[in-house]
Amino acid sequence: MSNVGATNEPGRANALGALFMVASMAGFAVEDMFLKSATQHVPVGQAMVGFGLGGVAIFWIAAVLRGEPVHVSSAFGRTMMVRNMFEIGGRLFYTLAIALTPLSSATAILQAAPLVMVAGAAVIFGERVGWRRWSAILIGLIGVLVILRPGAESFSWLSVLAVLGMLGFAGRDLATRAVSASLGTAALGVFGFATIVVAGTVYAVWSGEAWVLPGAAPILDLLLASAFGAAGYAALTLAMRTGEISSVTPFRYSRLIFGIVLGVVVFGERPDAATYAGSAIIVLSGLYILARARIRAV
Repeated sequence: MSNVGATNEPGRANALGALFMVASMAGFAVEDMFLKSATQHVPVGQAMVGFGLGGVAIFWIAAVLRGEPVHVSSAFGRTMMVRNMFEIGGRLFYTLAIALTPLSSATAILQAAPLVMVAGAAVIFGERVGWRRWSAILIGLIGVLVILRPGAESFSWLSVLAVLGMLGFAGRDLATRAVSASLGTAALGVFGFATIVVAGTVYAVWSGEAWVLPGAAPILDLLLASAFGAAGYAALTLAMRTGEISSVTPFRYSRLIFGIVLGVVVFGERPDAATYAGSAIIVLSGLYILARARIRAV
């Protein structure tokens, strides 16, 4: 009887991790919607600083209420420094992407993150990834090229911002897996959103943008973005610490559905055939990777 329980335990962990991942992606999609809305009224760097400060406040309060320490030695270790650098890059480039390009296409490109993460899990953590899943990873990356359409007249270099953001987020989530368990979800949230403040400040100084006095609408957008982002961040951290990366990360594709629907309904976007085709290639590749992971777990 004990052997059966031990066999089923990884499956339960993967299922729970998948639920956390879907909840996280819903939160992030709504966050993107409010953040994009805010950047239509205030400069990008200013919006990032406001968004980041809101998230820091939320997670700091959560840490205090839960009695969870924030200033622990592991928060300043090499792994966290690597994680923070990926976070800064991911947040900066992806925020620029959703501000300057359609939300639906930026969200579609972001779906390649699980492919990069499965490859990273194999290289860094030694998770077994056979040639079939490696092939699916390569096919999925071709889907990204279909969305980007390099060489076509409709190609825009601004779309590369979403690619850079995707790589940053994939690196951040892989590093989260290696972060010491002494750092709880609230502490990771504090440092994660603090990096957004840093990224926004750096971009504001570099671009020389002039900040403005925001009205009630962008302030509300930033507050709601912080709230939904904090919820998504917490769920993501739980997802990455539950189950296998190769089994949990494919459920990030649910963000594609949320992102496209919000882009169409809220911003009146009309994704073209290439965006849908590339998205389908990426999603099918991820689902195949998930199927192979389940077969291996049996």
